[in-house]
Amino acid sequence: MNDSSTIPYLHLGGAFVIGLSLGYLLKKTFKIGLFVLGVVILILFGAEHYGLITINETGLTNMVDSGMEVAKTTGSFIQERLSTFTAKGVTAVAGFVTGLKIG
Repeated sequence: MNDSSTIPYLHLGGAFVIGLSLGYLLKKTFKIGLFVLGVVILILFGAEHYGLITINETGLTNMVDSGMEVAKTTGSFIQERLSTFTAKGVTAVAGFVTGLKIG
């Protein structure tokens, strides 16, 4: 029995594995961030319902929009940085995309 067949990414190059791990981490971090943001917004809505606070909807929308811009910039930076790996830039970006897909 060949043990290496049970681990699908074992025979891939280092650049691909680096890209894969970064893509996977980025997607998981994004999911956790969205979960936390949802909980915070839910708590804010509940506090507003009970009259504890007043929510400025424009400010909330602007805050979420600026967070999305930071996420886009970070993703672009990581993808750009991975593409600077000399001849292996394509495999690093492919690993990053694969990590995003499976994460």
